[in-house]
Amino acid sequence: MSQTASTKPGQGRPGQNRPVQYGGGRPGAAKPGQTGRRPRREPVEEIWVPKTTLGQKVNSGEITSIEEILEAGLRIQEAGIIKKLLPDLKSEVVDVGIIQKMTSNGQSTRFKAIVATGNENGYLGIGQGKSKQMRIAIEKATSQSLINVSPIKLGCGSWECRCDQKHSVPFKIRGKGGSVTIEIIPAPRGLGLVAGGKIKRLLELAGLKDAWTTAKGSTPTMNSTSKAILDCLRQTFSQG
Repeated sequence: MSQTASTKPGQGRPGQNRPVQYGGGRPGAAKPGQTGRRPRREPVEEIWVPKTTLGQKVNSGEITSIEEILEAGLRIQEAGIIKKLLPDLKSEVVDVGIIQKMTSNGQSTRFKAIVATGNENGYLGIGQGKSKQMRIAIEKATSQSLINVSPIKLGCGSWECRCDQKHSVPFKIRGKGGSVTIEIIPAPRGLGLVAGGKIKRLLELAGLKDAWTTAKGSTPTMNSTSKAILDCLRQTFSQG
């Protein structure tokens, strides 16, 4: 007699009497009919809560322009004030770099960012930020550039044009930042901006369309160059 091995339910040879599983694969894998990328989360805009007396007046509507703040001699300490008064501002990263320093614990590395903010219609601000992370450095620089936003008086100071449009500066101005000295001269309409790449972009953010520029010093150092440009353009509002 041949003896056959009796098997109990749930037991047997390997691979037999096992439930079939579907939908296997690595965790997070896309199912049929779906794309492999997850939907991108949009950044949530934070609600500005004013912390200073000036911020509370701006938020309530008592102050409606930056000129009122400057004429009263008040100091802007919150970036939300500028966002409230000028909602059409644009921010652009001008320069990024690495700062390395030797300490007793070893070499430390930090990031430095310079951001320019303007609405291309008479307002410009430049800020600088430092941090161990590039993203945080850019956020600090953006917040600082909003606080440093200044009004710029545009006009036509060229003797070759004499029009009534605001396409250039009203008179010749000179500003200094560090070792860099920049001079902006009014130009006739249609000439364009005679300037270098990054200097030209800063002038465009300020709202200038036609101007001659001369620069002396270490202009590749954007920290000094941006300060010189901001010093130049602030004189149009203070002297004009």
